[in-house]
Amino acid sequence: MPTLNHTLVMSGADYFSNDQPINPYYADESVSIDQAMAEHAAILQAFESANITVIKVDPPSTSQDGVYTANWALIRGSTAVLARLPNARKSEEDWAEAQLKQRGIKVVRVPEKWKFSGQGDALPCGDYLFCGSTYRSDEQAQAFAAETLGFTRIQLRTVPQTDASGTEVINQSSGWPDSFYYDIDLALSIIKGPSSDSNGTIAYCPQAFTPESQQRLASLEGFDTIIVSENEAKQAFACNLVSTGETVIMSNSAPNLKSALEQRGLTVLTPAVSELAKGGGYIRCTSLSLND
Repeated sequence: MPTLNHTLVMSGADYFSNDQPINPYYADESVSIDQAMAEHAAILQAFESANITVIKVDPPSTSQDGVYTANWALIRGSTAVLARLPNARKSEEDWAEAQLKQRGIKVVRVPEKWKFSGQGDALPCGDYLFCGSTYRSDEQAQAFAAETLGFTRIQLRTVPQTDASGTEVINQSSGWPDSFYYDIDLALSIIKGPSSDSNGTIAYCPQAFTPESQQRLASLEGFDTIIVSENEAKQAFACNLVSTGETVIMSNSAPNLKSALEQRGLTVLTPAVSELAKGGGYIRCTSLSLND
């Protein structure tokens, strides 16, 4: 059995659209449901090729982004801390709660005053939790989730989207601050979990983080790190991957990260994704880990 991400929840792209542009990756061009569903099927096949158990659930018909199950919750053991999502995705909260409860998972809700993007903004590595705040998650919500689930937070922030004058952008659809790295899983990924001589291996893009967060990442002790270029992170969604600790399922347009992973003895699978990326999501986004 894989040591990381051994069991994933996936929904489907049946209702995927870009009607409400709640992150900077949305464009005016239309999306193809058929292509999005084919990409989703290819991702699922890659997961199963890596010996990951995939639990399929129906996607909610009331949300354009229900395919991105990573944002439904953060789960450890038999407890899930449920997300607080943008208005365009609000209906997913009750949907996700019902799906998780059906599988015997206890659901805890974050207080309503805080936003929380689930696993998209909170990446476990052993007892540590890499958190990204401001855009889709409040630090208070991540502190609540970490305390509830028994994690030690590594609190970070990615760089904001800015306009021509350098002013930070507020997303017109969500009303929230925005970033090309609105969730931390677009800027950082967990490659291997803890071992006898390491806290784990992470890959991240330094330019995606604020100077203070860059300094914190550079000074981490006990972690092995792989540096991802800004081009591969932003243009190819390189960090938005799923790793079992032995096999990595990642972008097919990030050759430098792929090479770095293979040099470390990892098997790399690269399903083609383009249509799902129009919603600002990629491989990690389509999967919610039920790891212990």
